Amino acid sequence: MSNIHAVVLAAGQGTRMKSKLYKVLHPVCGKPMVQHVVDTLAAIQVKDVVVVVGHGADAVQAALGDQVSYVLQSEQLGTAHAVQQAVPFLTGKKGATLILYGDVPLLSTETMESLLRFHLEQKAAATVLTADVPDPTGYGRIIRDSAGEVLKIVEHKDTTPEERAISEINTGIYCYDNEELLKAIVQVKNDNVQKEYYVTDCIGILRSAGKKVAAYRAVDPDETMGVNDRVQLSQAEAYMRRRINETHMRNGVTIIDPLSTYIEADVTIGADTIIQPGTVLRGGTVIGTNCHLGPQADMTNVQMGDGVTVSYSVLVDAQVESDATIGPFAYLRPQTLVGEGVKVGDFVELKNAKLGKGTKVPHLSYIGDAEIGEGVNIGCGTITVNYDGAKKHKTIVGDHAFIGCNSNLVAPVEIGKNAYVAAGSTINQNVPDEALAIARERQVNKPGYAAKLPRKQGKKD
Repeated sequence: MSNIHAVVLAAGQGTRMKSKLYKVLHPVCGKPMVQHVVDTLAAIQVKDVVVVVGHGADAVQAALGDQVSYVLQSEQLGTAHAVQQAVPFLTGKKGATLILYGDVPLLSTETMESLLRFHLEQKAAATVLTADVPDPTGYGRIIRDSAGEVLKIVEHKDTTPEERAISEINTGIYCYDNEELLKAIVQVKNDNVQKEYYVTDCIGILRSAGKKVAAYRAVDPDETMGVNDRVQLSQAEAYMRRRINETHMRNGVTIIDPLSTYIEADVTIGADTIIQPGTVLRGGTVIGTNCHLGPQADMTNVQMGDGVTVSYSVLVDAQVESDATIGPFAYLRPQTLVGEGVKVGDFVELKNAKLGKGTKVPHLSYIGDAEIGEGVNIGCGTITVNYDGAKKHKTIVGDHAFIGCNSNLVAPVEIGKNAYVAAGSTINQNVPDEALAIARERQVNKPGYAAKLPRKQGKKD
C-alpha cells in the first residue's frame, strides 16, 4: 500500500503505571509497547511515521532511534492537540493517515491491513476501528445510520439507555484521508469540562460537512486493548505470549506446555524443535531445526544450529553449533562459541570461550577467555585461571589434547596438540605438542604417623 502515513500518540505520562519508566517503554514480550506499534506499521510497509512525544521524550527517541520522525507535545491538552502537533509533518501529503497509540501494543498486521483496505474500498473520509466487547462500560459507543456508516460516537457518560446497550465501542484507532484530517483537526475546540481537544470530535466535524465516516470491526477485540496500569500490562503480556506460541506451533514447533513457556517477540525457531516447560527464549534468539530445549532452558540472544539439546541451563549472547549438548546446569556467558557436536555438561561455566568440534567439557569446570581445539577432553574440575587481578589472559588448547581432572591452566598458557596434562596439575608454562605435563607435588607417605596426629574423640565404628 502506497501513500500511507501514521501518527503514533506517545506523549502521555502514564501515572497509573506508578513507575519511573515512561509508560510506552514498558516491555511486552521483550519489547517496549511503542516498539510493537512501530514494528506493526513497518510490517505493513508504512514508512512515513511520526511519533508524538512528551513526557520521557528523550527516552522514547533513544529507544526507537531514527526509524521514525518525532514531534513534541510540550503540554498534554488532549488527543486532538497531540495530532495537531503533527500537522507540519502531514501537510502537503495525500493518501491515508493512521492514528494509533503507543500503549496499544497488540494490534496485528492482519487487523491493520484490513482496516486500511476497508477504508480505501469505502472511499471514506475517516474509518474508525471498532470492537464488540462483552462489557462496554466506560467506552464511547458507535452509533451507525441505516447505511452502516458512523453517525456519531457517544461517550459512555452521555449515552441514553438504548445507546448504552450497544456493545460496539470506539477503540481510538482511526484511518483518515489525510487531506480531510488536516481540514478537521484545526476545527476541534476544547469546549468541555476538561478543556481538552479530543480527536473523536473530528468524526462529528466530518459528518457535519457531509463526509462519509465508516467503521471496521476488529475480528479479535483483545487486540485493541490499551495498557494503562500493571494489571493491563500483565494481560497484554499473556495475550501476546499466547499469540507468539501459537504462531510457532503452527510453524512446526512443539511446545509441550504453552502456559509455562515464555518466548519473546523477535525469537526465531526452526521446525521440529521441541520445547519443554519452563523454557524462556529472549531477545534475538535464533533456534535451528530438531532442537530439544528444556526443561527450564533460559536463553538470551543465542544463535543455535540444528539438533542441539539444552536442559536446565542459562545461555546469554552465545553461539551453539549443530548437534551440541548443553547441560544440565550449564552457564554459557557472552562471546562463547560451542562447536559442532560439543558436550557441555553439568555445572560448567563458559565465558568468552571457543570450543572446537567434538570437544567435551563434561562437568564442574570453568573455561574462560579460552580457545579450545577440536576433540579435546576437559576433565572434571578443570579451571582456566584467566585473571591476575588486573587483566584477563587467554588459554589455548590444541586439537585432541587431554586435560586431566582438577587441572589449573594458568593463563597466558598454551597446551599443544595431542598433549596430555596429568590430573591435579597446575600448568603455568606452555606444553609442547604430544608432550605429557605433570605439575604437582610428589606424594610422600609416612608410615604410622597418622596415630600421632590430634583428632576428635568419638565413638569408633
